[in-house]
Formats: sequence, C-alpha cells, structure tokens
Amino acid sequence: MKLASQSQLSSWLPSIHPQVWIFAIGRFFSEVGTGFTLFYAPIFFVNQVGLSATSVGVALGSASISGIVGRIVGGSLADSEHWGRRRTLLLATAISASGSLVLAATSNFTILVIGSLISGLGIGFYWPAAEAVVADASEIDNRRETFAIARLADNLGLAIGIVLAGFLIAIIGSYRWLFVIDAISFLVFFGVIYLGISETEQQQIKELEKTQYFASWIAVLSDRRFLVYIAVNIFFTIYISQIHSILPLYFKNFVIKSTTEGFAQTTISVLFAWHLVIAIICQLPVTSALKRCSHTLALTVSAIFWAIGFGLIWVSGSAPSHNLVWVILALGVFAVAIVSYTPSAASLVTELAPENQRGVYFSVNAVCWGVGYFIGHPLGGWALDQPEIIIDSFWLGLTLSVAIVVVILQYLNRILAE
Repeated sequence: MKLASQSQLSSWLPSIHPQVWIFAIGRFFSEVGTGFTLFYAPIFFVNQVGLSATSVGVALGSASISGIVGRIVGGSLADSEHWGRRRTLLLATAISASGSLVLAATSNFTILVIGSLISGLGIGFYWPAAEAVVADASEIDNRRETFAIARLADNLGLAIGIVLAGFLIAIIGSYRWLFVIDAISFLVFFGVIYLGISETEQQQIKELEKTQYFASWIAVLSDRRFLVYIAVNIFFTIYISQIHSILPLYFKNFVIKSTTEGFAQTTISVLFAWHLVIAIICQLPVTSALKRCSHTLALTVSAIFWAIGFGLIWVSGSAPSHNLVWVILALGVFAVAIVSYTPSAASLVTELAPENQRGVYFSVNAVCWGVGYFIGHPLGGWALDQPEIIIDSFWLGLTLSVAIVVVILQYLNRILAE
C-alpha cells in the first residue's frame, strides 16, 4: 500500500511544471509573513488599539471593497498581452507591502480602514493572476495536484509564520512588528517573481483586443454554470473568513465562559499551527482521494466538513469543560474542509474557462472571496459584540447554512452534466 502510494506520487510530481515550483517558493515566503498577521490582527486591533470587534470587522471587511476592484481590473490585466500575469503579480506584491506598512502604523479606525483598503487592492490584483499562472502551467491529468502544490506552499508558510509570530509576541510583546515582517515577505515574493517567473506561454500569443474585453466579461457573466458555482463559492469564502478573523478573537475572549479571558496567546498560536499542520499533511492525500470524484462531489464533501467544524465550535463554547479538546477537533476538521475545497474549486474554474479568458474567469472567482470576506468579517464581528446566546447561535447558524450549499451543488452537478 505504501509502495503503491509512493509510485502514484512520483508519477505526477515530475510532471509539475518547473515554474509552479518556483512560484510555490515565492508563495511560501509570502505566506510566512501573512502568518505573522492573519490570525493576530483582530486581537491586536481590539485588545491593544482599543477598537470594538464590530468596527474591526467593518474595517477588515472594507478590504473586500478595494479587493473587488482589484480583482476585476487584475483579471483583465492578467489576460492582456500588453500587461500579462507577471506584471500583474509584481504590482500586487508591491501594493500589498505598502498596505502592511500602513497597518503597522495603525492607531485609530481611520488608519485601519486605509491600510485595509490598500491591502485589499493588492490581494485583488494578486489572485486572478496567481491562479491563472498555475492553471496555465497545469495539464488536465495533474490539474488538481498542481493547485494542491500551490496550496501546500501557502499552508506551510502560514504554519511557520504563525508559530514564529507567537514566539515573537511572547518575547517583544509588540504586534506592530508583525506587519513590518509581513511587508518584508511581500518584497521577497516580488523578487522571486521578478527573477524566476516568466510570462506564461499563452500570453505570448495575441489574444484579446481592447474592444473585446467587455465582450469577454459579458461572456463570463452569461455562463450559467459558472454563475451557479459563484453562488456556492461565496458561502465557502464566508466560512473561510471566520477562521481567519473571527475565530482567533473568539478563542481569545469568549470560548471559556468561566473566566474573563479565553485561551492564552501562545495557545492560540499552537492551535492554528495545528490546523495548518493537518492541512499540510492532508493536502496531497485528500486531493488524490477526491480526484476520483466529480468537482461537485468533492465540494459537497468539503461542505459537510464545514458543517461538522462549526458544530464543534458551538460545542467548544457551550461545554462546561474540555473546551480545548473540542477546539482542537474543530480546527482539524476545518483543515480537511479547506484542502477538500481549494484544488477542486480552482480546477473547476479552469475547466469552465476558455484558455484566453482564464484571467477574467479567475477574476470573477476571486471576487467571491472579496464578497465573502465583505459579508463574513462584519457579520462575525457583529456576532461577537452580542449577548452570549447570539454568539452561540451564530455558529449553529453557519452549520445549518451548509444545507443551502449542498442543494446548490446538486443543482450545479445536474447542469454540468447537460
């Protein structure tokens, strides 16, 4: 069994395009920096800057507004023969570095919003081009595995960043340096792209005239199958936003109701490192197992794991004891939910998109993340500012919402088969 697994792994690893490996290295370094801030930003802005959870949720959600603009423009730029994937990525990393430096200087709500808007714009430019680069370098037979390699690099970087951030906070007690380190990581990523990433082969061909860009967007927005996928994808991005911004604050301030404080900072670090370690361990095996399934079935599996995870979070806050055990279980389940979702979702978009419109398709797909975070951040922040019964009901509500996701996925499966 072990030898068979190794043989299967070696059969597709060599076929991964070299540029994917270089790009994955850049993503790894960037995500190390992101790991320094992703789970600690809400705690810093609420507990040290002194903002309310609702205002922090609104400010972080504002990044989605600029992010949507960046995703729309970035998708067109990525498909442009005059601009392309590479230049779009360079622009994205430069903007993101600037945004991190502004967040490092945050002392009030206004600066937080400005920093969030800049960071959101950088993220918006990044994702359509990043997904298009990986899609261009993949083949039908190894598409899910190629996207899995990119996600694996992301998760490795995040795990290392989270652990290092926990130690750094324990030593110096300052959250602001976390954002400075994040800015440096984006500059490192800029260097990797500049030196190691060439424009993808498809972009060497004249593809779209300026007058065709609007027609390209109209074609995307007329693709019924893709629009149904977009509807379900927004739910997934709302779920992911809760892990990135709401759960750290919930663990810190609310999860243990018998005390005035929740888990210690170092405990939260270890918890999210555990979450990412499980994601790293499961990424390739889960991708390989789900390769035999249709994209919609793989996404349905992910949705079920999301429901179980949110249910466990509800138990962790309601149980009179062993809160940490329930949280550990929940974050492990969330890890499997994410690794079930990301490769299949990206592969489905690649298959739906014509080759010369991948940037635009991934742009619309990335807008889902902007919309999901725009809804998820303020919604979660609002819930944490409410009485205990509302906070508990929030996690149950997310669990029940998965039923809607499953119904939409069944409909998507039916129209994909037409």
